[in-house]
Amino acid sequence: MNSTPTDTGLEVRKPWWRSIGPALITACVVFGPGSLVISANIGATYGYDLLWLLLLTGVLMGTYTTMSARVGVTSGQSHFNTLRNEVGRPFAALLGVMLCLTCGAFQFSNNLAIALIAGAFAPEKYVLHAQLGVMGGMNLLLILLLFRGGQIYHGLERVVKVMVGVVLVSFVINLFFARPDLLAVLRGFVPGVPKNLSLGIPKIVAGVISDPLVLIASLFGTTFSVAGAFFQGNLVNEKGWTKVDYDRGFIDAVAGIGVLTLVSMMIMITGGAVIPGKPADNIVTLASTLQPLLGTMAFTIFCVGLVPVALNPFMVNAMIGGTALADGLGFPGKLSDFWPRMCTILVLLGGFFMAGIGLWKQIPAVNLMIFGQAMTVIGNPLMAGTLLWLANRKGLMGDRRNKILYNILGVLGLVIVILLALRMLWFLYLRLSLLAG
Repeated sequence: MNSTPTDTGLEVRKPWWRSIGPALITACVVFGPGSLVISANIGATYGYDLLWLLLLTGVLMGTYTTMSARVGVTSGQSHFNTLRNEVGRPFAALLGVMLCLTCGAFQFSNNLAIALIAGAFAPEKYVLHAQLGVMGGMNLLLILLLFRGGQIYHGLERVVKVMVGVVLVSFVINLFFARPDLLAVLRGFVPGVPKNLSLGIPKIVAGVISDPLVLIASLFGTTFSVAGAFFQGNLVNEKGWTKVDYDRGFIDAVAGIGVLTLVSMMIMITGGAVIPGKPADNIVTLASTLQPLLGTMAFTIFCVGLVPVALNPFMVNAMIGGTALADGLGFPGKLSDFWPRMCTILVLLGGFFMAGIGLWKQIPAVNLMIFGQAMTVIGNPLMAGTLLWLANRKGLMGDRRNKILYNILGVLGLVIVILLALRMLWFLYLRLSLLAG
């Protein structure tokens, strides 16, 4: 809860900054190794020219996260319970399965990120063994921890706050060492299309799929995660917030997504300042490229920042996917309950086996990671439409229904995720055409 008893029997509310937590967990799920690689790649490829697009994705993510938090604190229950009451059990189950599969796509990418780091320090002959061993060890450790914790949420929130602090400090210091052109950075917030950015849909060229907007689609998939925003309703419920905490739910969502957007911006600016035109297609290459340019101290700090970036989503994402599945199917829906823990194990094992098969088949890990992140946009339209509908339900929200600006931004976000989903479906069609040929 967000209040404590006093000697007089009254409750004193904690300052708002001490209550922040649910949206930081959402930010940790959304910002992982794939997000770091994509932001750095966009900075290296397009400089600061797409900072405005990153800001737009942050605004849209903030819109849906605050919308979700507002619905959660007003209803006093998770969105899945609300949907069971408003629509019916089958629809709630569908949303739970869909959110779980979306987290599974992220978990697939998180495993690959851990594998990339492990492979960089292993002898060439034993790279695959090291990758599978480290991935397996991480998943086994998390499974053991799942059944040792009591109240998982509060411990998770404390760990996340520390790790977010490490990430922020590390990347602020690296941005200082990068010394970007401030005027050029400001110009990057003016909407425009970079000269070296080709617009178009994926197509087959010389037997391979050419996708000029893969980085842009991946940026939306990692920063504007409707699945993460949707689960915010569960997290404010875990926090114990109710209607009296309406303002805190809003502030928490703004602060958490602000952190997510700020960190992504720092990575993009650092990439544009330090490695313009150079490849930054995986964490190891990115780190090794920055070392001679930032210096030993900054490189060490950068690597320190990578640890929570890699571990945060690996730990939190699977828990969210498992809890969403259990809650959607009608089981008790708290992180500490039995069925959410069991479903979390399914997400962990699914991500591990999918990543292991990709590595065993020697599919380039970076391609798999970017593809896995882009896959997350397929389930977003239904979740976005559902959130928009719930936030406009007068019987549910009363006077706290969406205002005009919220609906304008909400519809814009819905249109974008629909277009991204259609684009991804076309990409999958091309991929299947190549396999069939």
